[in-house]
Amino acid sequence: MTAGERRRVVGQVQAAVGVSQRRAIRFTGFPRSTVRYRTTREPQAALTARMHELAAERPRWGYRWIHRLLVREGWRVNRKRLQRLYREAGLAVRRRRRKRRRSAVPRPVRPALAGPNERWALDFVHDTLSTGRQFRCLTVLDEYSREALAIHVAQSIPAPDVIAVLETLLRERGLPAVLITDNGSEFTSRAFDAWAYSRDVKLDFIQPGKPTQNAFIESFNGTFRDDCLNLHWFTSIDRARVTIETWRNDYNHVRPHGSLGELTPAEFVVATTQERDHALQPERVHE
Repeated sequence: MTAGERRRVVGQVQAAVGVSQRRAIRFTGFPRSTVRYRTTREPQAALTARMHELAAERPRWGYRWIHRLLVREGWRVNRKRLQRLYREAGLAVRRRRRKRRRSAVPRPVRPALAGPNERWALDFVHDTLSTGRQFRCLTVLDEYSREALAIHVAQSIPAPDVIAVLETLLRERGLPAVLITDNGSEFTSRAFDAWAYSRDVKLDFIQPGKPTQNAFIESFNGTFRDDCLNLHWFTSIDRARVTIETWRNDYNHVRPHGSLGELTPAEFVVATTQERDHALQPERVHE
């Protein structure tokens, strides 16, 4: 017998005998906690409506990511319950099939990172405007915090433009000790090599044909294409810059990251900095 059915029986006993609810419960023998229980769940209609709003705003997010965002907004909802509502609503994300690849050459083992701004990864992503003209995006990622430091959009991005982007980041936050790149002409040029030498930055080139050696930026580029580039039809390069920069800020400050303990990259940087400052504080000596 469900809690609702028990409440109805208790109500009938109260009406027939004319006693209090407590005596009616004692007469029926039902546990009082099950009769007086009131659910603390969020309203079904409001929760479903908000789930549909998030699914419409972020069509490439499945129920797990939507659940994380709802929890961050203050909703008290179980992940399995949201999964049931997600399926009943007919929402589903098309999964991309990934080919399993086995590297014949062992991947290089890089030292573990102790904090942000130690090792950055750089790469290029290509897309096309509505006019058919192609453009490029230079993506810069901090491997420790997973923060998208910059996404530079232009028709062409030669080595001097790559240097200009890094010089802007230098003024904002400094430079890392290591930059991981592929063997593109922009990164292997004399101009870029001379700049790295003058800034005391080590260039770590991956092996040709081994993008998995730069796995963090490859994963980010996949998310960037899936959540942003594939969902927009850019009519101009200026419109592409505005949309992509808006997405980058959303990625850094709104989108929770599974490998960062459900924190956003910006929150993870703040938490890491606070922990480091707390560890460096001298212990108080009690007199």
